[in-house]
Amino acid sequence: MDDIVRQAIAKWPNVPHCYGWLGLDARGNWYMRDDRVQAAGPFAGGTAASKGSRLSHEKLIDFIQRNYEGDASGQWFFQNGPQRVYVELQATPLIWRVEAAPGFAVSAHTGRPARVQRCLSDEQGRVYLETDLGFGLVHSLDMMHAADAIEQGLWVPQDVPAQELPALFHYVRSPQALQKR
Repeated sequence: MDDIVRQAIAKWPNVPHCYGWLGLDARGNWYMRDDRVQAAGPFAGGTAASKGSRLSHEKLIDFIQRNYEGDASGQWFFQNGPQRVYVELQATPLIWRVEAAPGFAVSAHTGRPARVQRCLSDEQGRVYLETDLGFGLVHSLDMMHAADAIEQGLWVPQDVPAQELPALFHYVRSPQALQKR
């Protein structure tokens, strides 16, 4: 977390949390979701109208990614100064990029490198990795590299139903929906 963010939290400790305004898709892209977009439906499983506007400003994306983490309840957020902005997840809290053989280096959509601890696959053939940084989905563009690592026996996928993943790996796909309960 950036020092300036820590200082803002200390200066203004009671700023209310924000829900529904930021989304992370299955390719590691960030989306801004205003009131109109939120009213159109949920981020995950919704329509194109409920997804929002894809962020493209590199410095803003870098700031979000440096200050992105999960809390004890499995909700992921971006710490925007003193305000915690909870993130709606299309898939998982982390999206993995996988490099080609021979190394098959793995890094999160945030740019942080990770060490693979376990490989999983769901009923649709999507590949997930548990790493020292946490749990996430392999980016669709990197599935060939993941398949190569699996064929070489470096990763041995365990089958798991997709609906069980949030409970197994302690993450919340929609903090906003959780607040409405």
